[in-house]
Amino acid sequence: MSDKIFPTALDAEAAFYEALERGDYPTMATVWAEDEDVICVHPGGPRLRGTDEVLAQWKRILEGGQRLRVHLSHQVVISGPMLAVHSVHENITIEDEGPASHAVVATNIYQRIGPGWRMVAHHASPAPAPAAPPPTEHRLPGSATLH
Repeated sequence: MSDKIFPTALDAEAAFYEALERGDYPTMATVWAEDEDVICVHPGGPRLRGTDEVLAQWKRILEGGQRLRVHLSHQVVISGPMLAVHSVHENITIEDEGPASHAVVATNIYQRIGPGWRMVAHHASPAPAPAAPPPTEHRLPGSATLH
């Protein structure tokens, strides 16, 4: 494990997304806890379990050459002294694909391990399509609504 210490879960999360955007596998590896029970699920992918399996997939993704930009929104944080759960919307654009954004809903779980925080779970799913606006009501002038 790296000697890098993330003083808060938010620091670990910032490092996670910076590593994702930069394609920086060594930094990504410092974010994750070393444990057989860490979990990662990428959108549409299988559940990966254990540090070796999780980091092997991140290595393939980050060394694949795609440059991503991630804008986080709708962040909800539930935090305690030893565990933090972050629910975020990841708005991802892929370099050379134009302005189209891929919406992903992710849950990131961090655990205090020793003096710092590490990621123990990342579960990402495609965001559902936005709800359609309600239909517009058309009434004749002077007509009343019966119910």
